[in-house]
Formats: sequence, C-alpha cells, structure tokens
Amino acid sequence: MNLPRFAATLSLLAVFAASSPFAGAVEDLDIEAAVKSAKTRSDHETIAKYYEGAAKEARTKAEEQQSLLEEYESKSYLYGRNAEDMKARASAALRKYEKAAQASSKEAALHRQTAAQLDDSSGEPGAKPFSVANEPSRHH
Repeated sequence: MNLPRFAATLSLLAVFAASSPFAGAVEDLDIEAAVKSAKTRSDHETIAKYYEGAAKEARTKAEEQQSLLEEYESKSYLYGRNAEDMKARASAALRKYEKAAQASSKEAALHRQTAAQLDDSSGEPGAKPFSVANEPSRHH
C-alpha cells in the first residue's frame, strides 16, 4: 500500500470514529470542571470512563505510530532523504502517546479508587445511605 493511500485510509477511519454513535457524553465532558466538582461515586466513575477512553485513544495512536515507524525502518529506501526525519517524528509521537496513555490510565485508576470509597448519595467516604435500618435502636 503506498503512502498517500495509507494516509487517506487513516483519515477516513478518523472521520468514521468521530461520527460514531458511541462518541457520546463522556467525550463531551469538560474534564477540568468535572474533576473540580466531583463529589459522588457517579461523578468519579464518569471521570474514570473519560480517562479510560483517553488512554484507549492514546494507545491506538501509539500503535499507529509504531506501525509507521516499522514501515519507515523496514523500507527507508522508499522515503529517500526524508526517511530519518520521518523515523524521528514517528518515534517522538510514539513516546508522546505512550506517555499520555500511561497518565490517563493512572488518572482513571485514581478516580475508580475514589468512586469505590464513596457512597453515591453523598460525598462522604464510607457514608451509609439513609435507612431506618441504620438508625440507632430506640428500645431501652
């Protein structure tokens, strides 16, 4: 597959992925505001989903860069004088996406852990939801 055709294919895949019905509310999240205002289990689970999606996307991009890097290394004769620059750019992008995936995974785990410690009805760790069963006994 020649390079222009490969680039066109990747562009089309990106367009289809962006217009996917699964590209929904989690992706539209204003993450900074959500993190600042997160109080409930549900809030933290939503944030964790956002970061998990970001990590998955970064890993996918890293895999694409890895494929490009392998292409440039194995067929550098096709790219002439630009081969070394193309390898360096792909390698730098690969490192950037791997680092982003790792950071997003770490944030997702942090918010999953926070969500597990919270009860959905309050922002208090270990708080029990209101229930008559949780009331102290009034019998003497």
